[in-house]
Amino acid sequence: VKMLAALNQVAGEVGATPAQIALAWCLHRPFDVLPIPGSSKPKHLAENAAAADLHLSDAQVKLLDGTFAVGAAKGDGGMPPAQSAAR
Repeated sequence: VKMLAALNQVAGEVGATPAQIALAWCLHRPFDVLPIPGSSKPKHLAENAAAADLHLSDAQVKLLDGTFAVGAAKGDGGMPPAQSAAR
């Protein structure tokens, strides 16, 4: 929920979709991350391409960096406790 909230917050500030923000953020990263989005519809292809033209502020990049830091996505995969413990 925290991760989606951060994407939605920045998307609202920039006037873009959360998917576009995710792509734009990846493009702000060092060259160890290269987004390769898939698109099955022309509309999504255009949205993905437009993400390359988005400008994220330093504060927005910092927010996303902190939200999506290595190890930030932890959990049991949504499984009930007995099943997640058996993994």
